[in-house]
Amino acid sequence: LDEREGEVPADQLHQAFNRQSVGSRIAIVLAGPLCNFVFAIFAYTCMFLIGVPGIKPLMDTPAAGSLAEAGGFRKGDLIMMVDGESTPALGSVMLALVDRAMAEEIIQVEVKDIDGRTRIRTLDTRHAPESNEEVRVFEQMGLTPWQPMLPAVIGQVLPDGAASRAGLQPGDRIVLAGRESVTDWQHWRSIIERYPDQPLSVRIERNGVEQTLELIPGARENRQGEWTGFIGAVAEMPPDLAEDLRVVVRYGPLDAIGVAIGKTWDMSQLTLRMLGRMLIGKASLDNLSGPLTIAQFAGQAASAGLIAFLSLLALVSISLGVLNLLPVPVLDGGHLLYYLIEAIKGSPLPEAIQHAGQQVGIALLLLLMGLALFNDFNRLLG
Repeated sequence: LDEREGEVPADQLHQAFNRQSVGSRIAIVLAGPLCNFVFAIFAYTCMFLIGVPGIKPLMDTPAAGSLAEAGGFRKGDLIMMVDGESTPALGSVMLALVDRAMAEEIIQVEVKDIDGRTRIRTLDTRHAPESNEEVRVFEQMGLTPWQPMLPAVIGQVLPDGAASRAGLQPGDRIVLAGRESVTDWQHWRSIIERYPDQPLSVRIERNGVEQTLELIPGARENRQGEWTGFIGAVAEMPPDLAEDLRVVVRYGPLDAIGVAIGKTWDMSQLTLRMLGRMLIGKASLDNLSGPLTIAQFAGQAASAGLIAFLSLLALVSISLGVLNLLPVPVLDGGHLLYYLIEAIKGSPLPEAIQHAGQQVGIALLLLLMGLALFNDFNRLLG
């Protein structure tokens, strides 16, 4: 009920929104975004109660001339903490590093070296090259997750990737790439990296029978600004080795709630930082995603299992909550701004100013939605 939107019966005037106190209106406006964050906490709590699978953050030799090499990282370092935050899995390390890299800080990383001794390594992101979000954080810092010597056998094919389009399947052994005999997975990967957006003839062995496929790797930019190929496939890993590298992050009920609250807070901060970097031009606007990309990710996450799906739902809910709190008229954050001004000055802003602000807010939202949809179609069309 609101008298500004239509006539309100006399017996319901006391319930009209515009007649409520400023404090009540602020509480009502905050309820929506708060529900987004509460849902994210619930989703993360469920994840940590079930157990989140991950990979141990064991590092290989850092890239020459990189931040990691300058910070003292060595082959065999197992990352234990980032700035005092426990990082039991590779995913948690990446999230912590992305968050702090955006703040351009000196990052303190506690590791257990190859001899089992605790060491402190540093990553001075103040002198990092300008961030390009398409370049993965590990590549940008020169960190390389440890990879064992594996045979060139496909273990998993990611949907909608170059490998999937070429018809590669789990269990395929790579025999030849172009005219090169492929010795192991690392060799295979190095060949792929030389063919961004270029056709490559690949001979495989499938069920004892050899056949030739035409593969066109995708292209992405590495930390040196060079374009390298990738295909969206993962190596087959021996079960015993996979078990040694695997970790499951699981907590009891109370701890799970605490960790979920912390993760929701961290993801909210990360979302805000990313938006801020977009506004000042330090992050590409290509990172904006619309409903088409979200739907595509949702389908992939659902097929990947319950944990991946819950994680996506939590992330989308946090993004909506943060976006809704931005001080843009027509959003809850814009209404909140109006009510805070009213509380300070003792009277509401003139209707004309509020109306003008709403027009600006609608224009900004339409621009944002248009850009997000443009990015969606760009991705779909390759």
